[in-house]
Amino acid sequence: MTVIESYPTAVILTVITMLCWGSWANTQKLASKEWKFQLFYWDYVIGIFVFSLIFALTAGSMGESGRPFLADFSQASSSALGSALIGGIVFNLANILLVAAIDIAGMSVAFPVGIGLALVIGVVSNYVSTPVGNAALLFSGVGSVAAAIILAALSYRIMSSEQKTTVKGIVLSIAAGILMGFFYKFVADSISPGFINSTDLHNLEAGKLSPYTALVVFSAGVFFSSFIWNTFVMYKPFTGEKVSFGDYFKKGSIKLHAIGIAGGIVWSIGMNLNIIASGAAGPSISYGLGQGATLVAALWGVFIWKEFKGAPPKVNKFLAFMFAFYVIGLALIIVSRNA
Repeated sequence: MTVIESYPTAVILTVITMLCWGSWANTQKLASKEWKFQLFYWDYVIGIFVFSLIFALTAGSMGESGRPFLADFSQASSSALGSALIGGIVFNLANILLVAAIDIAGMSVAFPVGIGLALVIGVVSNYVSTPVGNAALLFSGVGSVAAAIILAALSYRIMSSEQKTTVKGIVLSIAAGILMGFFYKFVADSISPGFINSTDLHNLEAGKLSPYTALVVFSAGVFFSSFIWNTFVMYKPFTGEKVSFGDYFKKGSIKLHAIGIAGGIVWSIGMNLNIIASGAAGPSISYGLGQGATLVAALWGVFIWKEFKGAPPKVNKFLAFMFAFYVIGLALIIVSRNA
């Protein structure tokens, strides 16, 4: 398998993760003009699973380090496979709630609240499990991100009161953030301890998974659990009318399916690179930097999709401070690794 040993390289990969995780939702915004997010989501999870499998059969099967994907999968213990699978199931429920929140409240609200909260929970839980980096700087960065979350929520509250927008979007964002804060730890727990602790990136413990295998199993959990989570919200939607499986086959054009699959691939690229980077950076830092996606998504929502168009001046001030606190928080998380 291909291994990343350089911390600067790992940071570059997490920046790519940030861009991918913060940009995939644009595909949902494009598709939502023509059909429901529940239908978009089927193509999205197909894209996630297919890319993870291709990545494992290529980068995950090259080089002299570790075990090739198929050999690694065949020797895996049930507990390791189960942990990665649970990570996919938990993530999927969180992500469906997030996608619903984006559909209701927009990217510039759902991401800062939902993913920002996930960043705080995820960094803390992963640091407790694998303490890598300067705790004071790391948690100062998390605190700065938490401040940005509060500012995003305040901005949305003002917009809600002035435009009579439902608060259901922010409630869904909070629920998504709480769940999403824990999925990464399940995936990290399934991977060989030497890789996660940066003590031995090249050799893998028997029964445990390579990061590439863990990602395939995780993606399988995402795909198959969609038949539970996504089916439920198809027939019991948070807003609007229900949709059926027949709608997916009858109403979906090649273009719409391609947009959804592209969204899944973009997200999966980010996830794969983030897990690979966690060996050199540590899970808490790798996850924390990747979730800087919040900043990217908020920029898309504010400047491209104009989700706060016509907002009163105080909202614009809150948004400016939100961006500032996110940048400060991410910078502190980066320098915490070698401080």
